[in-house]
Amino acid sequence: MKKVLLIEDDSELAEQIAAGLGDHGFVVDWASNGLEGLDKARSLRPDAMIVDRLLPGVDGLGVIESLRRDQLQTPVLVLSGLGGVEDRVHGLRSGGDDYLTKPFALIELVARIEALLRRGADMRQTILQVGALELDLIERTAKRSDREVTLLPREFRLLEYMMRRPEQLLTREMLLKNVWNYSFVPATNLVDVHMGRLRHKVDGPGETPMIYNIRGAGFILRETASRPDVLAMRGLSHRR
Repeated sequence: MKKVLLIEDDSELAEQIAAGLGDHGFVVDWASNGLEGLDKARSLRPDAMIVDRLLPGVDGLGVIESLRRDQLQTPVLVLSGLGGVEDRVHGLRSGGDDYLTKPFALIELVARIEALLRRGADMRQTILQVGALELDLIERTAKRSDREVTLLPREFRLLEYMMRRPEQLLTREMLLKNVWNYSFVPATNLVDVHMGRLRHKVDGPGETPMIYNIRGAGFILRETASRPDVLAMRGLSHRR
């Protein structure tokens, strides 16, 4: 069972969160202030943490910064009544992995914790493999079979995001938010331009296409090619 450390000074809210997480199979430890939370984080080594931003004594961001200085990389969800863009950016830059503004739906909090735990497991991988495509996250290199694929930094990040989600539809909105870190969806062809360049590099002449354009929806990275008739039925295209 996954352990979650909750650092929250509002005892009523803490009780609700603990009950909700408990219903989904988590074991929850609670700390009511920053100093107690720091001690428990260091001794218990939880799988994930939920940290209120405004805490008595050491505030939530101070807690996170202290843990990061100690090289503790436990995934952290920041809770806050401050929902401005600058507030969210500050929370993330202080070492938080996600930011949830109060008030919130409990089911969303649970879903975000589950996502952080999946992401934490994924991030321990140093080499991603999808079919003949390989991405080395340490050396920052890519290759398809024996062919080296030279990528610019943004292309590398885009391909990494796709390789962590093979066979999944990735919308332009998802890519803008997670690869470009946009908090809104601008009217731009930025994704299409970069995706076009990436497809030319990944799908070389004579090679079976791996990156497909789903008309009007987004893109998908496939491990194996589908038959042309199946592609047509699904609205898929590997046009460059």
